[in-house]
Amino acid sequence: MYQHKLTYIQQGSATATAGALLLLHGRGASAEDIVRLGPALGAEKLLVYAPQATNSSWYPYSFMEEEAANEPALSSALEVIDELVGLIIASGTPRERIIIAGFSQGACLSLEYAARQAGRYAGVIAFTGGLIGKSLMPERYTSNFAGTPVLMSTGDPDPHVPLTRVEASKEILEERGASVSLKVYKGRQHTISPAELKDAREFVEKCLSGMS
Repeated sequence: MYQHKLTYIQQGSATATAGALLLLHGRGASAEDIVRLGPALGAEKLLVYAPQATNSSWYPYSFMEEEAANEPALSSALEVIDELVGLIIASGTPRERIIIAGFSQGACLSLEYAARQAGRYAGVIAFTGGLIGKSLMPERYTSNFAGTPVLMSTGDPDPHVPLTRVEASKEILEERGASVSLKVYKGRQHTISPAELKDAREFVEKCLSGMS
């Protein structure tokens, strides 16, 4: 089983002060793929970070598999994200100015990391994802989001992420103090649609205005 080491792409001007956007790629993709979302999300005023998973996969099996089956890769992935968030904070961008976003496997990790390390973020975007585990364990998420805005979007049906898991994850996040908006696109395939990008760009704009 593989472990991850922190390797990432960084884009944006070193003088960017609006905040940071951390992008997590999906299974079989790369940091180079996901970082292209930056302009589409209106991240011109943000520093953009995109870490790379070993073997282009953050964990080997479905996010709804027994958690032990995805170890130690899953814990290693969460540690890499935490290390990168720590570097971003150390560079002068506080947590409340960080937006975490991801697609599919990266969306699951975005939600799982933010829920386990809850606090006030600028925002969280999950393009087709839910909290991780065969069964959800609300008791593991003990911190509070303090009103962090969260955008979740998904297709219905989706071949990898059941809508029921997305909805159950939304409920847990809201119980932990997140302000969650869920967008469901009927018949949308496992991808990020132009409509989702439009919604996400508007979400990022609101996050940035909230940081002003």
